[in-house]
Amino acid sequence: MNFKVTGKSAAYACIVLASGAFLASTDVQAQVLAMATQTSAASIGREVTFGNGGAPQALDEAAAVPARLHRQIVEYSTSEAPGTIIVDTPNTYLYFVLGGGKAIRYGIGVGRDGFTWSGTKTIERKSEWPDWIPPADMLQRQPYLPRFMAGGPGNPLGARAMYLSGTVFRIHGTNKPSSIGTHVSSGCIRMLNADVTDLYERARIGTKVVVLPMTHQRLAQERLVQERVVQERAVQVARTPVIREEIFAPSLR
Repeated sequence: MNFKVTGKSAAYACIVLASGAFLASTDVQAQVLAMATQTSAASIGREVTFGNGGAPQALDEAAAVPARLHRQIVEYSTSEAPGTIIVDTPNTYLYFVLGGGKAIRYGIGVGRDGFTWSGTKTIERKSEWPDWIPPADMLQRQPYLPRFMAGGPGNPLGARAMYLSGTVFRIHGTNKPSSIGTHVSSGCIRMLNADVTDLYERARIGTKVVVLPMTHQRLAQERLVQERVVQERAVQVARTPVIREEIFAPSLR
């Protein structure tokens, strides 16, 4: 499913959210799972050359990021419907929900400190090799940036962009694969060009995007700390010697 949009991009702060409940039936779930089998270990590692003058190949991109950030099918429990996109901001993962307790997981780059956000949006429009027009507030912070950059391999938005409703944020590619797995953007969600192209083909206009807050990580860490404290206390109790109190009956006279 290809949706080509010729409209120009309007801002440079992008993000990821989760895709909607448009895939509900068992038949559709089966179709999504079948579609996902294309994301096998073999397909993940294959060479991919993009149009419009070419772009970094998948193998070159994959070499720039740790193995944990490579595209792969994983176990993922969620109440969200198949087809939903979930952005795990603190852990720099994006999940495309397949149903049946599984999802495709992609490594992403997210907003730096002070530029993260959370919420539920939808994909409003899609564009291949989008142009980049930095917004005014970004130009104030970084006046050296160009006022306009045509789409192409050198463009920071990369090979594809999916625009999130009611925001200036996008899920988009990158011309810097090494930034995947980091917190460096102004709010946008970055993906490897091969990965954003894969997601672009799966996600539809109207897809639900759920962006989790940074507190998601803090709460998880707090739970781990609490569990560790409980475990340590249990170990201490097990190791504490039992002091037996001897009770002597009074002697009879």
